[in-house]
Amino acid sequence: MTGAEIMAVVGFFLTLSGAGWAVWWRVEGKITQASAKGEKAIEDLAAHKLHAAETFATKAGMQEQTAQLLRAIEGVGGRIDGVHERLDRMFERPSARRTT
Repeated sequence: MTGAEIMAVVGFFLTLSGAGWAVWWRVEGKITQASAKGEKAIEDLAAHKLHAAETFATKAGMQEQTAQLLRAIEGVGGRIDGVHERLDRMFERPSARRTT
């Protein structure tokens, strides 16, 4: 091989490796950018979790509200049970009719 052929082969490999490094550099940049986005999303999620924990109902609070609702429903049920007794008493009494 002559000097010109060796230089052509070396130039070809340098061009090929340069293109490979350029592609790798671009991919690495995209990975870094995606990593930064992911870290931002993680921070946002942590902030939302904290907000939800501070704002929304706890398990104990939900149990207390459920107990209050059940007591209210039992009270309504008791009133409905008493309605039939009042209706029975109303129909048991003979109605006094006046004749004129």
